[in-house]
Parts: sequence; structure tokens; C-alpha cells
Amino acid sequence: MDKAEILRLVETQQKRYSLPQAFYRDPDIYRHDVEEIFLKSWLYAGHQSEIPNVGDWFLFEFDEESVIIVRSAQNEVNALLNVCRHRGSRVCLESSGCSKRFTCRYHGWTYDLAGQLRAAAHMGESFDKSGISLMNLHVGLLDGMIFVNFAEDPAPFSLVREGLADCLEAYGLKNARVAHRQSYPIASNWKLAVENYTECYHCAPAHPEYSRGHSLAYPEARSQQISREVMARAGVCGLSDKAVSQMYGSAPAFGADYFFERYPLLRNHLTGSEDGQPVAPLLGSIRDFDGGTTDVQVGPVTFGLLYCDHAVIYRFTPLGVNSADCDITWLVRGDAEEGKDYDKDRLTWLWDVTTQADKAIIERNQQGVNSRYYSPGPLSEMEEFTWTFLSWYLQSIKSAA
Repeated sequence: MDKAEILRLVETQQKRYSLPQAFYRDPDIYRHDVEEIFLKSWLYAGHQSEIPNVGDWFLFEFDEESVIIVRSAQNEVNALLNVCRHRGSRVCLESSGCSKRFTCRYHGWTYDLAGQLRAAAHMGESFDKSGISLMNLHVGLLDGMIFVNFAEDPAPFSLVREGLADCLEAYGLKNARVAHRQSYPIASNWKLAVENYTECYHCAPAHPEYSRGHSLAYPEARSQQISREVMARAGVCGLSDKAVSQMYGSAPAFGADYFFERYPLLRNHLTGSEDGQPVAPLLGSIRDFDGGTTDVQVGPVTFGLLYCDHAVIYRFTPLGVNSADCDITWLVRGDAEEGKDYDKDRLTWLWDVTTQADKAIIERNQQGVNSRYYSPGPLSEMEEFTWTFLSWYLQSIKSAA
């Protein structure tokens, strides 16, 4: 499908309807998504607690790209493309490790933790290795969360960091640590996964576990009075009572989206757990549970739920035109000990069972979209944010044309 055909699809898009089939199946549109959205946006790679010591590293991968996230000798976080500068082989093959240097197993080229080439045998006396290094990506740190950007001149990450600074301060995520991290491969186009996450129209019928305690599943439960009560308690508990929304079309720059909003929990739930009761020590400087929780977003495909006792970070990335990955990070206070301060299975239960259900929902959605009889359908009032996302997505195609 050429650009003119893609633009015709964009121009004929009905307002507040789902997208035509080609947006979920066409390989040319998929290439646009990777080149114009993912390679230009700030993407969550992981948390700095995963690389506490010099030489610690892990891989961040999507589509055909692989990035080494490593703590350097200068105690900085570097993001190095996992592509040898000799003939392009992958350098790191495992998902994580600790190394003093990176050596390509193909021909032995060796790089330091900043990516600079240090050794390359049998290259001749005229060979100058000083100007050769693994390619570095831009890195942004947000309270311990590591974001990378592939663009040559990306939007300043300071826009996000400054926009969320006051909101996130109480959670102390910089001093948190990863209690568990899990990948959920989904046999669908990445947009269907994001669309599912950006609406709670499906929550009440599809997620009884989540819906027991979260008011997003019931718009009528989010009365102004209940919301005001939660926000009034937020300050007493040491939490921010702010709400900020700089998303998609209103983002300060492309790929530098951010959002923060607290909302009530229901039925005496204090956190996101099977019974609504605490599953870990209070985060950061939070003094008590206020009966609410927080939705946060950074960039176009990274979402978070910040409870008073733990945080859950969601990241969606494409693996292929009909293959995506949902990566989830569970964070607890940095000094919390598994088996003493929290039980991992209890901590992860809600969002594991919810994501397993979402995986099945999204894959069935893709199967239906694949039908020759599929046609776009109207969105509900509870899918307003989904339409905001889709509108931004369609505009990105027009802007890149």
C-alpha cells in the first residue's frame, strides 16, 4: 500500500469509529508505525534498580531493534545499540548480565561500557579504532525509570520530567526496586493492545477481579463528591492532589506525552490486590492509604498504576505486524524484602490475571478484525480516550506524509 492509499484511508476515517482493517494488517502501515512513532518517541526500557552496579546490563527489544541498557564506569545509564560495528552481528545474546566489556562472539571486536571500540584483532596497522563505537541512544531518567529515544533530535525529556516532578515525588520511585517483571506476548497488532488499555468499557464484563475495587469500571461511581473526598485525603497522606494531562494531541512535543490523575477505589479497597488490602510497605514518603490510586502515562505506549504500596508499569511494543509485547514491571519500596515485607504472588496477582484476560481479549479482537466481513464500528462514551489515541495516530500519518 503506497502513501497515497494510506492517506486516502486517513481522510475517510469516520469520527469516533474504530480503524479500517488495513491499519491492523498492512505491512506498509506497520513500517510507518515503527519508523514514525516508535523510533521518535520516548520508550520505557526498565528501572535503574535492574542495573545497580557498574557493568550490569539488560536488553530492551522491539521489532528488529535491540538495545543494551548498561550502567557505565561513570555510574551513568547508557543505551547502546546491540549491533556490532564490524559486520552488524548482535553483541549481547542473553537478556541480561554483568560485564566489564562487551565482546562480539563473531570476530571478537570488544567495546567498553560506553560503547567505544577497545580491541579488534588483525585489522592492520592503519586501522583507527578511536572513532568507532556502538551507537548511543538518547536516555531520559524519570524517578529511576529509564526511557530511550532512537531519534537523532528527540523531544527534550525534561518536558516530561518537569511536568511530573511534583506529582511523582511522594512515591519515591527512584529508590524503589523491581519485585517482578514479566513479558506477555500478544498475537495482535500493537494498536489493538493500546486501544484495549485506553478504555475501561470492557472492564466490568471482562475483568471482575479489577472491577471489584476500581471506579474506572463504573463511570457513575466516580461522582465529584467521591473524587473530592479522595483528593482531600491525598494531601494528608503525603500525595499530590494535582491532575495533569499533556497527551497525544496536547503533548508538548511528539512522543513526550505525560499524564497523572488520581481516582477513587471502591468497596474499602486500599490497593490493587485480590482483596484490596495492602500487599507491600508504603512507597516513598507516603504516610497512609487515602482510598485512591493513580493513572500515569509517559510517552505514547507506557502506562502506570501507582498505588500507595506498589507501582505497576505497562509498556506496549510491536514485534511484527500482528505481534506485540506487553511488558509489566512491579515496583516496591527499595528496602522491601520478598517473603518478609511482601509475597510476590499476592503482589502480582491482580495485574497478572487481568493481563492474561486482556491477552485473550485482544487476540480475539485481532481474529475478528482479520475477517473479510470486518468493518469499523462506533465507539462508546467510555472509549473517548481511545479515540484521542486514534486521532493522534491518524494525525501522525498525515504529518509524516
